[in-house]
Formats: sequence, structure tokens, C-alpha cells
Amino acid sequence: MASSVSASDAAAARRQRPSRRRGGAPTIADVAREARCSPMTVSRVINGEGNVREKTRDQVQEAIRKLNYSPNRAARSLAGGAQLRIGLMFDNPSASYLSEFLMGALEEAGGRDIHLEVQSCDNVPDSSVLVRNLVEGGVTGFILPPPLCDDQSVLDLITDAGGIAIAVGPGRASGSHGSVMIDEFQAAYDMTKHIIGLGHERIGFIIGNPEQVASGRRLNGFRAAMEEAGLKVPGQLIAQGQFTYRSGMMAAERLLSLPTRPSAIFASNDDMAAATVAMAHRRHLDVPSDITVCGFDDTDLASSIWPELTTIRQPIRQMTACAVEMIAKISRRSGKRDQPEQVMLPYQLIRRNSDAGPSLATSYNDGRDDK
Repeated sequence: MASSVSASDAAAARRQRPSRRRGGAPTIADVAREARCSPMTVSRVINGEGNVREKTRDQVQEAIRKLNYSPNRAARSLAGGAQLRIGLMFDNPSASYLSEFLMGALEEAGGRDIHLEVQSCDNVPDSSVLVRNLVEGGVTGFILPPPLCDDQSVLDLITDAGGIAIAVGPGRASGSHGSVMIDEFQAAYDMTKHIIGLGHERIGFIIGNPEQVASGRRLNGFRAAMEEAGLKVPGQLIAQGQFTYRSGMMAAERLLSLPTRPSAIFASNDDMAAATVAMAHRRHLDVPSDITVCGFDDTDLASSIWPELTTIRQPIRQMTACAVEMIAKISRRSGKRDQPEQVMLPYQLIRRNSDAGPSLATSYNDGRDDK
């Protein structure tokens, strides 16, 4: 059964990072910070929902008064418009990615006086039932992160109901009003070239969920960079993961147990990269002296472990905020559109402490165990 979430993970990230709009008018995130609760709780208080403890409600109202926060509800009422309702559906196993994703949507929605309905699709046999319930509840816009942006049946149901669907990340489903993404292939290619540039030749790669388009694009970027450098990619150096920490542990154990282990491992998200660092430490390997480990996404996890991860910074908050903005614009045009809008945002390769040149003690493969 689908359930709303309070975005407690997002609250933790919020306390660590400053508001995107600091210095301007106060946002819902500023109120949440002052009241020491989640932005979703602030939204519930503003909308008069009853499932908030009285003490917490008082804290939120006091924060609103102190910051002089106003969602400009009176101006919207005078304009004769109803409050826009957006549904954010998620089924992503990475808590660190989800935290960033939620915060971007919550902050943008709060600043625009948009009601954001956050719904988990975890353990939901049929996502279409959830979509129908949201539509019946007045939701007109939908944000679809991976893997929902790959589900054609969900997208078709939204468009058939007259809803606005924005995919965040590359997906195989077609017919959305728009999408926001980075160049997954090029980002993985650039990271692989960086690792090769450090002197590594035997590089392991941990794949994400094979059902997600992004996983394949990151793997293809890795393969392309290796091929361009004239380096072999034997099958044993490719380990399957699922974007979860646990799957990263299992994949890393397999790679580090090879007769000739890789001198570097590139995991296709930070959760699996962090798990690789943990597994290396468990095997008494120093990172990066004995093995280089790199990740992808640059979630809070990347800079909260030691050593901090070299990774690809995907602007997750900006991507989901952009999705909210796109829905708001299309809604003002009464859903009318000519061509789906595709927004490609820039990424960055962030170098920290988890990479280095290969150790002289590293034994390279002589070709006997390449398969």
C-alpha cells in the first residue's frame, strides 16, 4: 500500500546544507529549519492537515511568525486560481539520493505555494492504482524519478487522465511533457578517463539496477573510455549491483576476491561506492593507497565517509526543482504544449580523497584470468 512520507531523510540533508534561496524571501525550508522539523511537516501545518502533533504545530507557527513567511495564498485567491497539486512518486533504493531529490522538490514547491504530495511506490504491485488515487485527489502534475520514468503504463495513465508528467533522469517511457537529466554516458566516460589518467589499467565497474536506463548509459560510458584507451574489460571486472548499499557490498566482495584484483573500482552510485570502501577496509586494504574507489551522484554520503569520495556531482536538487517549475509553467498554459521540453543540466567531476595512482604493490593481470 502506498504511503506518504515525512521526508525525514530530507530534513537531515536540509540541516547540513544552506537554503538555495538564502538572502531572499524565506522559503518553506527556512521555516522547517527554524522549527526543527521537515518541510513536509511545515506543508501539513500550512494546509491545515490534522496529522501533526500540537507541539510541532506550535513550533511551525512560531517559526512562520518569526520569519514572516507567507506562501502568498491571498494573492493566489484574488487571482481566482486553485492551488496546484503535484505528486512526487518514488521507488528508489538509495536513501541519500532520495533525500536530495525530495529537498529540491519541497523547497521549490514551498516557494511557489504548490502542494506537494509525496508517495512511495515501494511494495506497490500496481503503480497505476496510486496514480488514479492521486488524480482523484486533485493532483495534476507528476514528477517521475527513476525507475518510474521507465514505466510506460504509468506515463500513459497520467497523460490519459490529462495530467502533466515530467521525467527526472533518462527513461525509456515516451510521451511525457518534459524531462530533466544530465549526460549519464559522458559523465561516466569522464570519470573513467580520470581514473585511467591516474595510471590505472585494471578497473572494476559496479552496475546499477539493470532495469534503469541510467545504469546502461553509465556502463556504456565506462566501456567507451576503456576501449578508447586500449584497455580490456574482462567480464569478471563487471559486477552487478542494484544501486543499494548491500548490493554494493556484494559486488565489491566479488571484485576484491579475484585472483588479480582491480587497482580501481568505479561504482555507478555513491551508495555502492561507500559500500566498496567499507569492504576494502574489511579486507585490510587502504583507500586510496591500495585501491581507488569512485562513485556517482555526489549525495551527502559521498562527503560523510572517510575517505571522502571522488564522484560525479549530479545536481539532484536542481533537477527536481526544475521539474516543479516545468509543471507550474505548463499548468499556467492549461496543459497545452507543442513539443516535450528536455532540459540537460551540467555535471561536475568532484575529486576528493578516495583516488590515487596505483600502488607499486598492485599486481596487474597478465591475461590468464581475462574472460
